[in-house]
Amino acid sequence: MKRPGARGQATAAALLLAFGVAGCDEGSDTPPTSPTAPTPAPAPAVPAPIRCAEEGRVLEFGFFALYEPISYRAGDDPMSAAFDEHLGYEADLLTALEAMDGAGLSFNRRGIDAWPGIWLLPAGPDYDLVGGGITILEERTRDASGAPAVAFTSGHVTFRHSLLVRGVDAAELAEYSDLTSEARVGVSMETTGESRFLQIVGLVDEDGALLAGTSVTTPEGVVVADGSEAFRIAASGSSENLAGRSELIPPSPGYPQVVFFGAESVRSEHLLALLNREVDALAGDEIGNRAVEQVSAGLLVVTALDTEVEHGGFALDQSEEILLACLDDKLDYLTGEREIGYAEWLANPSVFLERAEAWTP
Repeated sequence: MKRPGARGQATAAALLLAFGVAGCDEGSDTPPTSPTAPTPAPAPAVPAPIRCAEEGRVLEFGFFALYEPISYRAGDDPMSAAFDEHLGYEADLLTALEAMDGAGLSFNRRGIDAWPGIWLLPAGPDYDLVGGGITILEERTRDASGAPAVAFTSGHVTFRHSLLVRGVDAAELAEYSDLTSEARVGVSMETTGESRFLQIVGLVDEDGALLAGTSVTTPEGVVVADGSEAFRIAASGSSENLAGRSELIPPSPGYPQVVFFGAESVRSEHLLALLNREVDALAGDEIGNRAVEQVSAGLLVVTALDTEVEHGGFALDQSEEILLACLDDKLDYLTGEREIGYAEWLANPSVFLERAEAWTP
């Protein structure tokens, strides 16, 4: 290729002048210069994955072992290894948390068969977290003195209360309003199943104080509530004078009788009491009641669904702020901000693990 001659150079210079090349001041004899290209900004640093727990830490996780299908054990003997083998909805959720790349979560799971106050265990030395279908309640975050003790993670499961009745009685006991003093309803003590049921039917107020004139049978004899806080039944605990209660007689015909099942009782005993007509209904959450309904072939039916819902979460010591924030972030992802829950897990038990495997730190 030939080099451009003088004539070609002059033509090029004329074109540059005609289009006003940037950098050439009018009337200046200074030759044009090219604009300086800006220095490219450095690429943003990719942050390292945020670990929920420090390197090498294994979190001691206690789970309530008697709440099928949410959280239960593989074996009945508390002294066996199978008792610490965690099964159910929450078990699969924990496994998914462990599988999330970079989260740094590892759990040593231990079964617990005592329910009352289980949510306060992380405030002690033995457990970092506890779970097992624990409803998130502000009153459960405080210890017996009223001081803050534990905090709850984001709710990962939704609960709604209901009645479980014999199929032949379903039409007559379709709503809570159908319960009169002729009906006997079984409840588990120190649970939201107990406290919420009593609140729905009007036997306690919003603070748990029993309706004046209500009679309660206790190991010390029958006590009669005067409507004050001295006779209180709540999900976080009850008045000492109501400890070991076994039966409640309402003050008027507009309320049902209540049979209290102790913390040492098991679900099979409650169901047997219903089948044997010792009680006419069992008050509890819909998930547990639906699980029984599905295997009963119509013998037992769920009715009277509560209009309100509650959420269950994991409890940990209130000082574990970093761990709490990190767990919230991971749980919100796995559950799709509560769009993925028990029903989706029941249809596909691998749903949480699949989401964990798709997680990008």
